Amino acid sequence: MSVPLYEAKAEMFRLLGHPVRIRVLELLQDGPKPVRELLAEIEVEPTGLSQHLAVLRRSGLVTAQREGTTVVYALAGGRVAGLLRAARELLAEQLSSQHKLLSELLEDTAGSGAL
Repeated sequence: MSVPLYEAKAEMFRLLGHPVRIRVLELLQDGPKPVRELLAEIEVEPTGLSQHLAVLRRSGLVTAQREGTTVVYALAGGRVAGLLRAARELLAEQLSSQHKLLSELLEDTAGSGAL
């Protein structure tokens, strides 16, 4: 039995729903990186990073390639970077709207002399 599309999308977003995973994907936008570089950039224990990388690898969002004793991770495709860009744009829109509302509130408060 196939999974409805909305459930598949929800599962993908669930996989992306951890800050460490998002940070890994952001770092990999600049190109492939060995695990030691990812560890240097992310404040997480090596075992924790390993678990998050395994989730991203199983989901097909990143690829792993062994180079000697080092494992190098990369984004599986350009669409992942596009998804991260879209998320940044949505967040910027939301924060911009909140900033405008706060500005209006502060202007109104300054005019009335009370919070």
